[in-house]
Amino acid sequence: MKTPFVTKDQVEKIVQTYPTPFHIYDEKGIRKTARDFRKAFAWNPGFKEYFAVKATPNPTILRILHEEGCGTDCSSMAELIMSERVGITGTEIMFSSNDTPDQEFLKAYVLGATINLDDISLIDDLKRVTGTIPKRISCRFNPGGKFAISNAIMDNPGDAKYGMTEDQIIEAYRRLKAMGAEEFGIHAFLASNTVSNEYYPVLAGILFRLVVKIKQLTGISMSFINLSGGVGIPYRPDQKANDIAVIGEGVHRAYDQILVPNGLGNVSIYTECGRFMLGPNGHLVTKVLHEKKTYKDYIGVDACASNLMRPAMYGAYHHITVLGKEKEPLDHVYDVTGALCENNDKFAVDRPLPKIDIGDYLVIHDTGAHGFSMGYNYNGRLWSSELLLRENGSVLQIRRPETIEDYFATLDGYWDLNV
Repeated sequence: MKTPFVTKDQVEKIVQTYPTPFHIYDEKGIRKTARDFRKAFAWNPGFKEYFAVKATPNPTILRILHEEGCGTDCSSMAELIMSERVGITGTEIMFSSNDTPDQEFLKAYVLGATINLDDISLIDDLKRVTGTIPKRISCRFNPGGKFAISNAIMDNPGDAKYGMTEDQIIEAYRRLKAMGAEEFGIHAFLASNTVSNEYYPVLAGILFRLVVKIKQLTGISMSFINLSGGVGIPYRPDQKANDIAVIGEGVHRAYDQILVPNGLGNVSIYTECGRFMLGPNGHLVTKVLHEKKTYKDYIGVDACASNLMRPAMYGAYHHITVLGKEKEPLDHVYDVTGALCENNDKFAVDRPLPKIDIGDYLVIHDTGAHGFSMGYNYNGRLWSSELLLRENGSVLQIRRPETIEDYFATLDGYWDLNV
């Protein structure tokens, strides 16, 4: 079973000030995860985690992670500006985008971010926009085909829109070097939400061998190798969590076996984890409003897919705890639903849970990444608040809930809310 980081008593106090639904994040858990991650790669002096802003785009979260030594992985103008406004600039930003607008390349360049090029054609775009090629540059690799671990297909890079082929990336480095680049990096993302200690070590081996080949063919020695994200979390309670210490040591072995003998023992290792860093450290807390019994037993809550779209969009599993009933038998079967006019607006389908009563509070687990950030306004549903459970037990609102006035604020032309 999964154990929430908030109790029924805590939630009953919180809702006196901050009504449900809300996303709440655990500062203690966030800091511990960041420290465990850094410790796992402490063998590499240049190691840095670049938190994937898209997972949880909140300035308070970025500040906490920055205090723990993390930079940011950005892919849009808004993410660049958010990083800048919390004091994260220069090489503490990795800008990895695709189909990139000119103004975003320019902003990344002005901030001094490390720009990670998704395609060889973007070399000329970057030069046109900035007037030069940065001294420090990175390129994104896509090996194509299918990516497998232990005979299980994890993902299909050949269908992914990201990255360059091997021939393209070698040519890209040659061109960049001729155009004045002096410090080089490489990046790849081959699979998402892997619950396997093997993923990073296998990916590292692929990149390490390619880096050796690039050195042999071009004379370029990489300064850094970015393993990107993809390290996942166990959404289901019966899944075994990744062990970041084991993962770090697996990468270390590949580093010593492949890079060190080829004169590349000073290469820095970077990562870009969002889900692993924040996922388990966030909950969506919602209140039960209704129970409907027709062909099934439906529990209606005050959150909906607008607050967490993963179950509706992907059929994704998120564990649910009924606060105060953690020890009661799971002897009822419910669909847990929201208020959207869409039949897929369900947080759980045929889920065994304890008997639920109107007024109960539910914790939907593992929403700290790709939870709030994937929200939307369909059906006129408003964005919820985001809260932070501080290490001292106090609660801080780090994003207020959206209001009706916010919802209508971008309308042009005649509009009068009083009519």
